[in-house]
This record gives sequence, structure tokens and C-alpha cells, in this order.
Amino acid sequence: MNYNELLAEARNCIGEYCKACPVCNGKACLNHIPGPGAKGSGDGAIRNFQKWQEIRVNMDTICENKKVDTSIDLFGKKFSYPFFAGPVGAVNLHYSDKYDDLAYNNILVSSCAEYGIAAFTGDGTNSKVMEAAKEAIKAAKGIGVPTIKPWNIETIKAKLDLVKEAKPFAIAMDIDAAGLPFLKNLTPPAGSKTVEELKEIANEAEIPFIVKGIMTKKAALKALDAGASAIIVSNHGGRVLDQCSSTAEVLEEIASCVKGKLKIFVDGGIRSGADVFKALALGADGVLICRPFVTAVFGGAKEGVKCYIDKIGGELADTMAMCGAHSIKDITRDMVKSPF
Repeated sequence: MNYNELLAEARNCIGEYCKACPVCNGKACLNHIPGPGAKGSGDGAIRNFQKWQEIRVNMDTICENKKVDTSIDLFGKKFSYPFFAGPVGAVNLHYSDKYDDLAYNNILVSSCAEYGIAAFTGDGTNSKVMEAAKEAIKAAKGIGVPTIKPWNIETIKAKLDLVKEAKPFAIAMDIDAAGLPFLKNLTPPAGSKTVEELKEIANEAEIPFIVKGIMTKKAALKALDAGASAIIVSNHGGRVLDQCSSTAEVLEEIASCVKGKLKIFVDGGIRSGADVFKALALGADGVLICRPFVTAVFGGAKEGVKCYIDKIGGELADTMAMCGAHSIKDITRDMVKSPF
């Protein structure tokens, strides 16, 4: 299966909202929620994609000719690439009924683990979503990251106890999900968290705790104070705040104040191996890619996930070779030109 075949098959079964576009840039889905769209005008997802395109890579092939190593070590695990599948919950609501959350997570988590990366799994108002994630990660021998939404502390602790049964190598919280419309006025309640509350959650996690949804230096330092092992620079794909800055625009500034103190990931509009390279050059330790992995699962299940991993990994290796970086640690700031 090649990538075009994957997309063609996905269009037959992914539902009415997502168009499985050749490039997932937010333009076709705009503000369609349910669906993969962004909030308000839909500008957030479009801006996320466009701003990565404004960053250029600097070619330099006057260097040693040797094999490129794209692997990274993270929290005691070695991965073939520095990119991961982002979390998705309520698959039936936003896409089609071809897969429920259990089936989706089983395919995504197992396939990512087999082909050298890891999947972050989503959460939802239905308790079975997290139960499905737990079972999928357990089957993958802990190669997966359950992502818990910012519920009240009692619900969070119960979910932590549940997912720890899978022995994941890390646990995440998408704190930016506090802005999702369907989480407001719910029982149990969900919403923003103080530094002290996050610190309690990080301690309760007992393993590396990742805070997703960081968009400012101030927020990054708060996550550091709370004891997070990593942050994800993320605006939730533009789905929680219209007219928000793109992740590409804020990554370098955030990295400048916390680099080396915790791990830094970024998501939002990263759609190629060259984009992954740009993110690493601007200070990220790794990236998350979300919507295209949904297309990969719907378009080819396990084979589709492998196809997409191979595509992004191959593009990353090619960009590294053409810029004179033969390992991830060789990627430096002077290898990209950014207007921000």
C-alpha cells in the first residue's frame, strides 16, 4: 500500500466530516465539530499547518557520507523515530462507525509499537474509552501513553489507577482540553488546574508525567514547577481557542526557557518529515502527529499505519542527510531559517 492508496481507501469509510485530503491542512474541515475541524473560524488548524511551511531548511551536503540514525531514547525506551501518534477519543463521534475507540486503539497502539514509535491514546466522557486504551497499551507491553482529560481530582485518580495497570512508560494530561465545549457542565466536572493540583496529579502518576497544551513560557514554567517530566507545546489542533498562535510560532521561545529541564514535544500541523526536522531544530525533543494517523487507520488499518510511519520517517531521514545531520542530536538551530 502506498500513501495515495491509503487516502483513497480512507475517503470511502472515514465519514462525512473528514475529507482525507492529500495534505491535512485544516482547510476542508474548517470548523466542523463534530469532525476534525477547529474552533470558531477554523483558523487555528490552518495556521498551525501554514506556519511550519514558512520555516525553511538549510541544505548542506559538504559532510561525511554515512547512514542517518533517526532513533531517540525517551524515558528509558528506544524508538526508531522522534515522532508519535497523537491522542484521539470519541472516534465514532468525529469520524465514522467503522471503528469504535476499542478497535481504533487496538490497531493504532499495536501498530505503532511494532513499527518503532508509540501512540498516545485519548479519553472521553464514556469510561470505556480509557478502558480500551488501557487494554491496548497493556497488550503492547506498555508502549503507549494514555492521555487523561482534566477531570476533577477524584476522577483523575481513578483513571490513573486504571491505566497504571497497563504499565505505560508515561502518562499524559491534555490540560488544553479544559476548553472543549463538550466537557463543560459535565458530571464529573472538568476544567483548568492550578500548579498545586497538577503537582498532586504528577505525584499520583508515579511515572513520567506529560502535560499537553503548553503555549507560553509562563505555562511551561508552571508545568516544570508542578513536576512534569515533559510538556507538549499544543493548542489542541486549534479546537479549543480561535485566533490562537500556532505551535510553530511559540516553540522556540518556550524551549529557550525549559530546554534540558524537561522533555519538549510539539504538535499541530506537522505533516511531513521535513516539519519534524524543523521542530527538532527549534528545540523540540519529539513531535506528535494526530489527524493523519486517523486517516492511516481508516485507510489501511495496520498496513496504513506502517505506510504513514514509513513516509514520515523516510522524509525525516532524507532531510537530515541533506542538511548534514546524521543523528537526531546532530540537528541544530542553524539548520533551519525561521521568520518568527
